[in-house]
Amino acid sequence: MGFATTKRHVYSSGHPARGSGLTNPFGLMKSLDGGKTWQRLGMEGEADFHLLAAGFETDAVFVYSAARNSRMSAPGYYHTTDDGFAWARATAEGLRGEPAAVAAHPREPRTVAVATRAGAFVSRDAGERFAPVAEGQSVSVFFDLEGAHLWVGGYAGRATLTRIALAGGQAEPVTIPAIADDAVAYIAQNPVRRSELAIATFKRDVYLSADGGRTWKPIAQQGVAR
Repeated sequence: MGFATTKRHVYSSGHPARGSGLTNPFGLMKSLDGGKTWQRLGMEGEADFHLLAAGFETDAVFVYSAARNSRMSAPGYYHTTDDGFAWARATAEGLRGEPAAVAAHPREPRTVAVATRAGAFVSRDAGERFAPVAEGQSVSVFFDLEGAHLWVGGYAGRATLTRIALAGGQAEPVTIPAIADDAVAYIAQNPVRRSELAIATFKRDVYLSADGGRTWKPIAQQGVAR
């Protein structure tokens, strides 16, 4: 359900495969070897974080918990900087709408973005206060690895993708392929070749850009490689 990669680790939350021997749900887990082996970080049998993000260079983990558990006293937004040993609940002042996605800044451990039905919002104090950066239904958010822009996937009768400069707040529409009755669900960037980006839709179509999002090449359709 929840899945996030950083420079050194992979974090995950959700339900185990049959025969794995893991408790369902498995709470929060971490891998140091690209998913070959996993460390259990707690809340087994209690938590299933559909919305999970981690800072690429900081390993700060942000989650939205839909229910209380042994480490979270109430539903809401939480973050940890010590792999789940201690969690801090955010007041989320200024945040509006049902959450759809969460993104963690790659370098600033207290900067987080949330996409909701009401827009996209950014907090620089670990979720205590949020400011809107985009209006309208937002379905995905992603900080580029340079930490300079927030990419927002939206839907307003059609799929949209917008790049917002964090320093000045300027929004720039990004041209994407024609996507019918669909939207950009995920955005990713190659950490080695930073000009290489990928987007995936809710219908599992995947597109790759080698020029920073100016042009796109389809590489999968409905989950099948082309």
